[in-house]
This record gives sequence, C-alpha cells and structure tokens, in this order.
Amino acid sequence: MTQRPGDAQITVNGEAMKLRLTLGALAQIEDALGGDFDALQARLQAPRISDVILILHALLIGGGAGLSLQLLKASDVDLAQAARAIAIAFEALGDAEAPGKPQASPSAPPSPPQPASSVEA
Repeated sequence: MTQRPGDAQITVNGEAMKLRLTLGALAQIEDALGGDFDALQARLQAPRISDVILILHALLIGGGAGLSLQLLKASDVDLAQAARAIAIAFEALGDAEAPGKPQASPSAPPSPPQPASSVEA
C-alpha cells in the first residue's frame, strides 16, 4: 500500500485496512452529517458513535475498502484505534483553510509609480 500524509491503518475484523481523507470522503461525510464545514466542525467537537461510524466508513472508502456501512456497523473494530486513525487521516488537512472559506489573498505586488500630474498655480 502506498502511504501518503494523512493515511492511517485500522484493523477491521482482523484485516488491516487503510483510511484516506479524499475529497469524496469529505463530501460523503458532509452529506451524511449535514451542514456546512463550520457546522460539521462544531458537531465533531462532541461526536456521537454514529458520527464516528459514518466518518470511519467514508475514510475506509477513500482508502479503497469495499466495505458497506451495514457491514462496518456489524464489524469488530477497536473504538480507540478508530478514533486515533480518524485523527491521523484528518491531519492531512493540516493548517489549510476550510473549504468554502475565503482564502487570504497573497500580497499584491506594489503598484507602479504614477506619473505626477502637473498642476499650474
């Protein structure tokens, strides 16, 4: 398996699987949990177990697993390991701005000097 920043491993039913945060995974999480990115961040400050399962499923799909949500719900998964793996996967976002938020504009180059206007007194 190719390891990228933000990739994480988790064991599901005794099988090692990769978690990867992809745009598709982010979209799936947003669709499943609703709201915009800010609302999603607020909700995830105190997630419910169902939120963790939905996020874990999206990241597993991003990592290439063909695991259905129903099968994941019935699987043997260590919750502490899942939480750590989810945190590692989300570290891929780093200090990047949240999607949909205005980005800070890069410094514009200084304007060329304007010719002085001649005003006769």
